[in-house]
Parts: sequence; C-alpha cells; structure tokens
Amino acid sequence: MVNVPRLVVAAPSSGSGKTTVATGLMAAFAARGLDVSGHKVGPDYIDPGFHALATGRPGRNLDAYMCGPELIAPLFAHGARGCGLAVVEGVMGLYDGASGLGELASTAQVAKLLRAPVVLVVDASSQSRSVAALVHGFASWDTGVRIGGVILNKVGSDRHEALLREALEESGVPVLGALRRAEGVAVPSRHLGLVPVAERRTDAVAAVSAMAGQVAAGCDLEGLLALARSAPALPEAAWGAGDAVGGAFGGSVPLPVPRLSASFEQGRAHSSRNRVSAPASAPRTPEGPASAAGAKPVVAVAGGAAFTFSYAENTELLAAAGAEVVTFDPLRDEALPEGTRGVVIGGGFPEVYAPELSANEPLRKAVAELARAGAPVAAECAGLLYLARSLDGLPMCGVLDADARMSKRLTLGYRDAVALTDNVLAPAGARMRGHEFHRSVVEPGAGAEPAWGMHRPERRVEGFVRQGVHASYLHTHWAASPGTALRFVERCRG
Repeated sequence: MVNVPRLVVAAPSSGSGKTTVATGLMAAFAARGLDVSGHKVGPDYIDPGFHALATGRPGRNLDAYMCGPELIAPLFAHGARGCGLAVVEGVMGLYDGASGLGELASTAQVAKLLRAPVVLVVDASSQSRSVAALVHGFASWDTGVRIGGVILNKVGSDRHEALLREALEESGVPVLGALRRAEGVAVPSRHLGLVPVAERRTDAVAAVSAMAGQVAAGCDLEGLLALARSAPALPEAAWGAGDAVGGAFGGSVPLPVPRLSASFEQGRAHSSRNRVSAPASAPRTPEGPASAAGAKPVVAVAGGAAFTFSYAENTELLAAAGAEVVTFDPLRDEALPEGTRGVVIGGGFPEVYAPELSANEPLRKAVAELARAGAPVAAECAGLLYLARSLDGLPMCGVLDADARMSKRLTLGYRDAVALTDNVLAPAGARMRGHEFHRSVVEPGAGAEPAWGMHRPERRVEGFVRQGVHASYLHTHWAASPGTALRFVERCRG
C-alpha cells in the first residue's frame, strides 16, 4: 500500500508549458520543505534532469510502452518512496500515446494507473471564452481521467485573466493558477529538445529558480497540495531492484554502493546524484551472485555532459545484480576505472562534444582494448556513435567497423525488437520494447552481426553485436527485463 500525495501535470498539446509548471511546482514545494519526487511520462531523458535539479532526487520515467502498464504504479512507488508529494509531468497532449495503440503510454493512461488527479496546463495566449469549451472537452472525453484543476499559461493581462476565469466558472473545473508570459523561464534548447542540465548547469539552475518563482507567485499552492492529497492509496507494492533481479535468477541479491571515478568526483558538487542508492527494502544477505563468484565486478558507466541519457533503474539493477558500479566521464577521464570488467555507455549528445571526445585518445584506446579483450560493452545511441570508427570525420573508439555522421533527418518513435543473436544483453529470440531518438546515421563496415530485428513501425535490422559488444540506437528500460542486468554482470564475471 502506497499513499503518496500526487499530481499529474498534463496539457492539450506539446508546447503548452508542462515542463515549466511541473518543474516549477517541484521546486516551489521543495523550497517549502517538502520531500518531492519528480516523474516524467514517456521516454524523455532531459526533463527528468530538470526534475532532479528541482527536487534533489533522481528524476524517474514512467513509460507504459517500454515497461508495461503493470509496472507503472510499482515504479512510481519506488521513486516516490518517503516523499510528501510527487509531481508527474505528462508527455505531448493528455490523450496522446503510442501511435496506433489507443491510450497506451499516454499521460491519461498513466494518470488512471496512478489514480492521480490531473492539472491541465492550457496555453491561453490566443483565446478567452473558448478556453471553457476546450477544458470541458478534455474533462469529459474519458470519465476515468479526473481533471482536478486548470493552470492558465501565457496570460496577457489582468483583463485577459478575468475573462478566462469567468468563462471557466461554467466548466466546473477550478482555476488553480494563472501564469503571465515570462522570458525569464526560458531554457536553452537545440535539435533534440532542451539542453540537458549537465551541459549548462548554471543556466539550468537559474531557469529552475525562475520557474519556481513564477509558479509560486501565480498558482494556488495550497489548493494544488490539497488536490494531490485527495489521491487514494495505491494497492501496488513498490518496485525494488533487489527483488526484481532476485526474481530473475531465483535468489536474494546484496546491493553494493557504487562509487565514482576520481576525476568525476572532483569538481562536481552534485556528484552524489551519480551514486546508486540501494532500495531500503532490498535484501542484504551474504547469498546471491556477487558473493557466489567472489569479488564484485566493476562496471563502468559513462556519464558527464556528453552522456546524460540513462534511466536510474538500469544502474540500480546493475548494482542489485552484484556489480560495483562506477561512473566515469569520457570528457575528463583518461583511463577507465580501476578493475573495469564491463562498460555501459548510454545516450546523449556526443556530436556536441565530438572534438573533446576525439582528443581524449587515452580513454578511446582503453575502451577499444577492453572491447578487443572480449569484455562486455553495452552502448545505446550516443554510445554507438562513440564506439564507431569516426563521428563526422573525427576519430572515435574504433570498436566498430563503422562511421557515424549527423544528418537532418529525425528518427523518432517506439520500437518492438527481437534479439537476432546471443549477446551480453539478451539471448537470441528475446523480445524487447524500446525507443529511438536521433539525428545521425551509421554506415557499417564488416565484422559484426545485427543486434535487433525491428518489427515496429517497419521491419528492418539494426545495431551491432561483436564478441562482447552490443551497440544499438535502441534505448531500453531494464526494469521491463531485469534479467538484462543480471546477464550483463554475469558476463563481466566471465
């Protein structure tokens, strides 16, 4: 039984101001002394970084497509454990989900699974009385979705606000805030959305502070908190990495506390967020895979400004499977962490830092030598580009006989995939759901097998498997398949 006050911040469409309102609410309530948990519907990696900055806790994703609807409430309860408030930022429009699959992965579905009231953020910049028709339509479309209030965004003046409030009196949905147009809350953006927190931390801190100030001044915080507290208790138990991995292999798992590489730890005041915390409910017994094989294998996980895309649960699962997880920064570290037996390189923006990544030749060589020795290396999207021979003509690690280049074409969407060959992440024939999001092309050479056979939205092969290397554009959430982490760590023990 989980009883955490909670709100889902949704909107009629993208661009309405969900991130501003959700992040501002998190920061404003945190400033009042509440322990706040931030969540994001869907596969987005960047917004959770701002949520983490606002709350001081890891940002969490709730993706019903990749993880399945049955895991939404348990993953929420895991992330919100011990908090006085949870704020869930929606994706796209309230009822928009995975293309062609009804409500699956929509904000509306997640709100229903969490039994959470929805706060609808409406861009009111070009309307007055019509706002009532819009809100009425969204509130009545699905009676299983409870819209508990409206926050009006981009309000032009006192007169404009009065007209909007008057119109909404007839809708039966209370107005819980009105925000004026404000340039101070702008967050830097580029081709794939907002600039991640790790890249421009000073700007991000200022933006979050501005969001908090605007929301605190323009919203009824007491009314919003009362609405959050009206959410009923959830019967589902909280997800736990130890339980998940233990269930995957049939035993209990000790949860080691990972460390950071020395240079990563230096000069990073927020480095504690790169440590994986063991879930409080997880078993701490001498049995399990780590003790059975002796010393814990070191798994080096790429971080820093170039590699910011990762799900917190993936790293927690590695730790639960018995690994000593160490974060390293390919922009700073010239060597892999001592004793590294496997490497995980997630997504991010290597193209922005291609010259610096290329210039760090000692680390590129260390990654290549580890891969040539047959050690497990798992790379997603940006990690794939880093393992290539080159990126836009600049030398990369050369683990793969392939060259990467940036393009103007955006590849975006959910994917259904099947493993085409036995590899460090999955046995041949294993099915996985994931997400692609990139503006790059990889031109392969020889010497590798494809990693995945894609079945959605079209049939094609994708990615590379060679010895212990698994590199692909596909982003995956390992909570849906905790055996992935266990398999990877077992291969690291070798």
